[in-house]
Amino acid sequence: MKKYPEINCDLGEGIPGEPLVIPLIDVASVACGGHFGDGDSIRETLKLCKSFGKKAGAHPSYPDLDNFGRKTLDIPIDDLLSSLLNQIHLFLKVADELDLPFDHIKFHGALYNDAAAKPELANSLTDFLLEHFPSVPIFVPPHSQMEYFVNSKNLKFRLEIFGDRAYEDDFSLVSRAKSGSLLTSSDAIIRHLESVFDRGELFSISGKSLPVEAETICFHGDNPGLLEFLPIIRKRFWK
Repeated sequence: MKKYPEINCDLGEGIPGEPLVIPLIDVASVACGGHFGDGDSIRETLKLCKSFGKKAGAHPSYPDLDNFGRKTLDIPIDDLLSSLLNQIHLFLKVADELDLPFDHIKFHGALYNDAAAKPELANSLTDFLLEHFPSVPIFVPPHSQMEYFVNSKNLKFRLEIFGDRAYEDDFSLVSRAKSGSLLTSSDAIIRHLESVFDRGELFSISGKSLPVEAETICFHGDNPGLLEFLPIIRKRFWK
């Protein structure tokens, strides 16, 4: 039987329906205070992960609650790294209380996109990971600065693509301000994933074929179609 990438979902972000979502995924990336969340919200999500036997990792962000971490924040790198360390330690504190293993780290939103595109930021973030969390896998997009630097520093990582987002020709995500950036129907997502799974390529919003590999596929917890398409997608590919 063909082995498909794991399904991950960004959770712990105040979205209703997590008890229905978590049984349908393999791993959760849990907001830990930068763009959303606190100890109580982390604990609620991690308890669900543990009860359903799912893996969980930290989902730190620019410290920007006002914009949900979805805007680039002009912040000194030392301040950013200090905030990321505090966010991840908060996640770890709760995970340790619940005896839940630390599966991965995944940067959120604008920080994820900025690190994919900006070599100086990717270099700083991977130095940070090498110093503080050298044995924890980091989720990185293919053909990105993050992929380059995790490889050059021999960090553990998983290549990630988004199952519910459209891509530009340069492998970057289409801005959420543009129409068609977020895929919300099962038909659109099946078309998006079939080419990845069958031929190792995805198609950009302009129709360009982009070669990709993926070990983990992300769906967003705040996608309005999530609870409609996720059971269909799960049955279609993962059985």
